[in-house]
Amino acid sequence: MKTRIIALANQKGGSGKTTTTVNLGAALAQRKKKVLLIDLDPQAHASLHLGISPDNPVNSVYEVIQGEIRAEDAAVGILKNLDLIPADVHLAGAEEYLHNKPGRESYLKEAIKPLMGRYDYILIDCPPSLGLLTQNALTAAQEVFIALQSQYLALAGSGQLLEVVELVKERINPALEITGIISCMYDKRTNLSREVLGELKKHFKGIVFKISIRVNVALAEAPIRGQDIFRYEPRSHGARDYKSLAREVIKQEV
Repeated sequence: MKTRIIALANQKGGSGKTTTTVNLGAALAQRKKKVLLIDLDPQAHASLHLGISPDNPVNSVYEVIQGEIRAEDAAVGILKNLDLIPADVHLAGAEEYLHNKPGRESYLKEAIKPLMGRYDYILIDCPPSLGLLTQNALTAAQEVFIALQSQYLALAGSGQLLEVVELVKERINPALEITGIISCMYDKRTNLSREVLGELKKHFKGIVFKISIRVNVALAEAPIRGQDIFRYEPRSHGARDYKSLAREVIKQEV
């Protein structure tokens, strides 16, 4: 089994990144792909989205990075074919822990090496920053998906992230590529959403996914129940959109 490791990144909060990590992962699992989600955000939103409180005494990604436990022992079974390595409140100290370590950008990569071949996909939910945790995700990954709101400022602010991706590629991880741009919170009724999508397709030729994730209240409500969109409201626009996105992600391999 070949494992695709994909970092979902955006230094701007509220971009739809965590919603996409969770629901894309669940959609891939529904298609009988073995999926691991890694919550690398100190806010632990992906963990909360799937019903795991960051205050619970569970094994977390921070302990994995520190080498205190193995990655496979930290993985929690969420659904059939879907596991999660959760974040907890201590992950906020990871930047300080890593700061003076040699090879500080590679701790996550080394920690998850034993998982290669066990999963079809490892999806890493990056924090909304460009610090050492995001750099660890980009060093561990082969691919980057960028989730962008359908707003002009979201597009304008993507340049800094692109620079960091290029820097990691040049210095640490030459195999890293941006392989997908995901338009989130899309509202086809507004000129702005349509214009921003058009600009995305011009700026990121050939890598913008065909499906746009539409504005959908069910996507905002599902985390309150600790559920992915398919358990919460399987007939919603959000569920249909993420099923379509999963199909496109799989087709990239053809």
